[in-house]
Amino acid sequence: MAIEPLAIGVCSWSLQVTNVPELKGFLDRLGVGVVQIACGDPHHAAWDEGDAMPAAAKAAGFRMSGAMLGFPGEDYTTPQTIEKTGGFGDPATRPERLERFRWGLARTKELGLSDLMLHAGFIPEEGDPARRPFLDTLGQVGDLARAAGVTVAFETGQESAALLRRTLDDLRSPNLKVNFDPANMLLYDKDDPLRVLDLLAPDIRSVHVKDANRPPRSGVWGEEVPLGRGQTNTREFVRALKRVGYTGPLCIEREVGTQDERFRDIEYGVRFLRECLAEG
Repeated sequence: MAIEPLAIGVCSWSLQVTNVPELKGFLDRLGVGVVQIACGDPHHAAWDEGDAMPAAAKAAGFRMSGAMLGFPGEDYTTPQTIEKTGGFGDPATRPERLERFRWGLARTKELGLSDLMLHAGFIPEEGDPARRPFLDTLGQVGDLARAAGVTVAFETGQESAALLRRTLDDLRSPNLKVNFDPANMLLYDKDDPLRVLDLLAPDIRSVHVKDANRPPRSGVWGEEVPLGRGQTNTREFVRALKRVGYTGPLCIEREVGTQDERFRDIEYGVRFLRECLAEG
């Protein structure tokens, strides 16, 4: 089933579900039929269905906009721990994570999808000797994705938009795009999402709708908050997405609180986002 332009969706892991029927029940309660679905892994967003999850998801009646891949060992306790453990940043874990990425490509195809989102890791700046081998790894990611017929969207936030732009331009891979998360840019204190949207607009493949406040000082996390209550300026962000011609889904992400708290915040977020879209 096709997904209409700017359809409201939800990220499955935000609901902390463990099986497909539970996910379907939450989506029905929210009145939302679109989901960005976690591939599933041992430490984050695992599925009770195991290898049978793709078949169950395809039969459930909701529409999936893409899959999300996390890597075992990623540690989001502090900005410093995720810098060391995130994505393809650590050369020692790259071989095993490329294997996990291959698994993610296969899972994406099993789900009947053509889009896979992930965090690339902290991209080294130009002039850093670590940059070339990091880009070589991302080049392998692009080659593997192209061979599988999958588009990979790197989630924003762990680097400046300018650095991500230069990296995509250097890689020149048609299968490497952007999953734009405005709140991540604030949580990591990297950018003003409204100021950099145009820079990444040509390659925005998908969007997470989330709100946050910048950290009070360097080296600590910012604060994630319900939609419309932080510094992201979600109303203007939606207007800006329309202006640059983005027509994909708007998937609400909420990553703090208990399951009940997350559901209430997402339920509020759906109502708030509908108001934003109705404003024209």
